[in-house]
Amino acid sequence: MCPASEPAFADFGLPGAPGSEEFWAAARTPASVPASGGGDGDGDWRTLFLWRQQATSAAQNATSAPLSTPESAPASPPLIDFESWAEATALRQWGTTDCWYAEVRMPARLRVTYRFLVDGEAHADPFNPVGAGGDRSIAATPDAPAQPHWPAVGPDDILPVPRARIRWASERLGGRRTVRVHPVGGGGPVVLLLDGDDWLYLHPAMTAFDAAFAAGEMPPVTLVFLPSKDREAEFGCRPELWEAVRDELLPLVAESGIPADPSRLVVAGQSLGGLSAMYAALEFPELVSRVACQSGSFWWSPEAMELADPLGGRAGGAVAARLAAGDRDLSGLRIAFDLGEHESRMLAHGERTEDLVRRAGATVRVSRSASGHDRAGWRHALLRDVAWALG
Repeated sequence: MCPASEPAFADFGLPGAPGSEEFWAAARTPASVPASGGGDGDGDWRTLFLWRQQATSAAQNATSAPLSTPESAPASPPLIDFESWAEATALRQWGTTDCWYAEVRMPARLRVTYRFLVDGEAHADPFNPVGAGGDRSIAATPDAPAQPHWPAVGPDDILPVPRARIRWASERLGGRRTVRVHPVGGGGPVVLLLDGDDWLYLHPAMTAFDAAFAAGEMPPVTLVFLPSKDREAEFGCRPELWEAVRDELLPLVAESGIPADPSRLVVAGQSLGGLSAMYAALEFPELVSRVACQSGSFWWSPEAMELADPLGGRAGGAVAARLAAGDRDLSGLRIAFDLGEHESRMLAHGERTEDLVRRAGATVRVSRSASGHDRAGWRHALLRDVAWALG
């Protein structure tokens, strides 16, 4: 990843002088062109990001048009902060204009969440119509596969949320939380979405599942959005969460009056949530026999948590240690694993777990998404793998 010293803005289809009204009227970012210049899109991409902010000199462009971002000059250069894929990149100012830019080298097949950090405040990209919450945007290289059913949501859009909600005061977990419930196609098997607030307020899962059902790619299901309060405590390999789901939450869903079939429960989890879903399939097989797991944190073990580099521990972590004994019969488990193509350090942990689960008799599906460790890249796999898990 490298910023260009002299960006050729015309390469990205931007006319006029940088900072001019003609330039800003055409600005749409991120904009990508093949790094090789060959135009085939098989290699890396040069990707331009723009930020408009008050110039640092009185010699700025003479315009009365309002800026699309904060008007005062930044105390330090704005940064592009990428989620998991790369280090933050500083933008450069074009002369004394209000145009700040960075040209970033991006690998083939990448979808990534990013935000601008300006004087410590996070902002979505005002020139990008695809957002993830109020202060994040999503970039995708031109060769990244489409994500059907997920609508483009801008930073100012308010996502629809399910009308039905359950007030859950858990004795086992402590505290109160609000669990939203949404019947897709009239309702059916329960799909438990771990990190449920992310799928409510950052990524419109309710809308996407409805669209997938309308397209004939999803059976009727009942989505249960389970928010987390302490991810590390709740999603580690511990029984409390799953005892609470079994004994407290699912009975509340049954009493809600919303059609829901907990006997065909699918658990969908990402990162530590994927680890927890796998743990539940091992330790609570009567409850969890269908799993959609994206980028499961299979590096996790109590020993790894004590290391300076937790991902440098034993491949497969605690889950692999449980499975390596060879005494687990997972013939009743149907599980889809997905991992980002750009998660190189997660690969050994994922492959070790996938292999051991398959050897234990589970029905396994393995795929790789065009992303790093990023919810923006997990969205298509979520829909596809939940539908597959239900057979």
